[in-house]
Amino acid sequence: MGIEPGPRPAHPHTRTARTSRRNPEEARMTGYRAEKDQLLRRLRRVEGQIRGLQRMVDTDTYCIDTLTQVSAATKALQSVALQLLDSHLAHCVHDAIAGGGTEADLKVAEATQAIARLMRT
Repeated sequence: MGIEPGPRPAHPHTRTARTSRRNPEEARMTGYRAEKDQLLRRLRRVEGQIRGLQRMVDTDTYCIDTLTQVSAATKALQSVALQLLDSHLAHCVHDAIAGGGTEADLKVAEATQAIARLMRT
């Protein structure tokens, strides 16, 4: 009989397929759209590498061999991340800078934070 809580507000950094924190159109327009098929192929390859790692652990494969495959999967994911970052800079950030205003500053700051996260991995 208490008060029912209302819907929780979305976290300011959460994006859905329909909306973006700054611009509803932004969620539908990604810089990697032209490379989407290539990215998906690469991610499926990484997925296969991860499944292979699971099999290696399951079959008690020698540690160094397993670590070598972990390194390969990590490099493959880093490659995907760099491709996404390149597309973001070339399209999203470039377009924001061309448009000027505070959106450009926000996009540059967002890209800088993404680069910092990638460097920590």
